[in-house]
Amino acid sequence: MNDIVTVVTFVGLGTVGGIANTLIWAESWADLKKFSTFKTTVLGSVAGLLYYFLHTEYNFPNFIMSLVSGYFGKDFVQGIMEKFKKKE
Repeated sequence: MNDIVTVVTFVGLGTVGGIANTLIWAESWADLKKFSTFKTTVLGSVAGLLYYFLHTEYNFPNFIMSLVSGYFGKDFVQGIMEKFKKKE
C-alpha cells in the first residue's frame, strides 16, 4: 500500500509541475485550450513516473524532484526518446 501512495505522489507532483509549466508560459486563455497544454500536463505525469523509478532504483534525491521533472517533463521525455531513437 505504501508503494502505491508513493507512486501516486510522484505522478501527482509531476502533473502539478506540468500544469505549472503551462500556466507560466501561457500568454492568453486561448493558449490554455490548446492540445500542447494537455500534452505538457501528461508528459509531466509521465516524467513523475519515470522519476519514481529513478528514485527507487538509483536512490536519486527525494520526491520534490518529481515536481521539477514535471516542469521539465516535455524536454525530459523528448530527450529520452531521441536518445533511443533509431539512427539512420
